[in-house]
Amino acid sequence: MPIEFNPSRGATLGVEWELQLIDTHTRRLRQDARQILAEVPDLSESARPKAMHELMQSQIEIVTDICHTAAEAVQDLERSLTRLREVAEPRGVSLACTGTHAISDWRDAEYSPMQRYAELVEEMQWLAWRIQTFGVHVHVGVRDRDKVIPIVNALAAYLPHFLALTTSSPFWGGQDTGLASSRAIVFGALPTAGPPHLLADWAGFEEYMETLIRAGTIKSIKEVWWDIRPHPDFGTIEIRMFDGIPTLREVGMVTALSQCLVTQFDQQLDRGYKLPSPAAWVVRDNKWRATRYGLDAVVVTDDKGSTAPLRDMLYELQRELEPVADRLGCADELAVLSDVLDQGSSCERQRGILAAGGTLEDVVDATITELAQDRFVTARKADGADHAGT
Repeated sequence: MPIEFNPSRGATLGVEWELQLIDTHTRRLRQDARQILAEVPDLSESARPKAMHELMQSQIEIVTDICHTAAEAVQDLERSLTRLREVAEPRGVSLACTGTHAISDWRDAEYSPMQRYAELVEEMQWLAWRIQTFGVHVHVGVRDRDKVIPIVNALAAYLPHFLALTTSSPFWGGQDTGLASSRAIVFGALPTAGPPHLLADWAGFEEYMETLIRAGTIKSIKEVWWDIRPHPDFGTIEIRMFDGIPTLREVGMVTALSQCLVTQFDQQLDRGYKLPSPAAWVVRDNKWRATRYGLDAVVVTDDKGSTAPLRDMLYELQRELEPVADRLGCADELAVLSDVLDQGSSCERQRGILAAGGTLEDVVDATITELAQDRFVTARKADGADHAGT
């Protein structure tokens, strides 16, 4: 089954950001997506919509146009965010983004009025009923179809890096799960989700997709929800590993990180290098380690079982990518990685609020503040006073 790949003109960018709609008074999710989208036809009804439904009525996804730098993508998202606030706030709805909502129950969710979501729910049943999760997807353009699979394979080694930096879903239905990312488990339970299959080349990808369609596992390749996947229509590699991200600063960070890695691998292929391809068991094991421990994970570094602290690897990765970031114009966005390592991922910041005497409602308030003010809330006391980071 030939799959046409529409090549991009370099490492262009597109970002998808799934936002929570939160009742300002109860702090629980509000099922108001249909009403809010109806009030922003300039975003939701254009030829290329910038705001749209997701599976649940408690979320709205905003997307960028094709961008060339991380800063451009952040500015694009900020414009859509500002427009949504103009409509949401008078309705008593606040916006936030974390991988899961700390106190809302998935049983209270309402589905969006779209046929493809109805079909998903009918097919997946309980697996789909509970997908009240939120994430960020980053597309990075690739110029040559034959580079896509080698780059996907190489990026698979960075699943724990992508996830640990953005872990933001320790709570599920008002309970601490003990995980850094419960979203990774909830969404990863779908039968075609999870780490990418490590294939040999584009022909192998075409053959595998044809096999899945022939078997009736999927109807189209859009139903393959790998953590990193080729997106032939857009001419991109889509990195879907990120938990919900609460600040624009952090969205810019993961956008820069994604663009830098894809660019570095693309250039290495141009120079005739063979890209590394980790063993499948290492990819699965490391994803679990980041899911459980976040930035505190100790990850496997080779197929012989060697390990290293993920925090140390992230510091080294940032230094390694700084020359690439300088050339791409995203050095400032990549530098936010150091702030996350120093002040904690969203998961750590949320748990810090409880450790300081706060409640889960305070956690929700903090995530609203983080998005509204684009800063980290690193602790919050029960009396409402907070100590903010940068």
